[in-house]
Amino acid sequence: MKKTTRRMTKQRKKILEVLKATKSHPTADWIYDQVKKEIPNISLGTIYRNLNVLREMGEIIELSYGSSYSRFDANTENHYHFTCLECGLVQDVDFEVDLDMDKKVNMAIEGDVKYHRCEFFGYCKECK
Repeated sequence: MKKTTRRMTKQRKKILEVLKATKSHPTADWIYDQVKKEIPNISLGTIYRNLNVLREMGEIIELSYGSSYSRFDANTENHYHFTCLECGLVQDVDFEVDLDMDKKVNMAIEGDVKYHRCEFFGYCKECK
């Protein structure tokens, strides 16, 4: 993913701090609620704009779930996620990324894979 260079504003620093302090892969609304505690005059629009900038800067990744919502992750290393179909929990899956998959796709498309996203869906231990 191409990284861009932008100034790290007070708002961006706080958003990034909030994201790095959680493993819950929060929505923009949750991030807004957390940041608002320290920056009371911040708007939800500012949160969305800065999440986009942080994503473009390569500081966070966005897990997009179509038009309904996105979740955000400060762990930018290539890793896998599991999403619970019942409660919506998104969590990291702790095992090694399959780099052979990138090589196989490179050969199949005669192109160059830069990264891949793999997600698992099912029921977490509380919901199964």
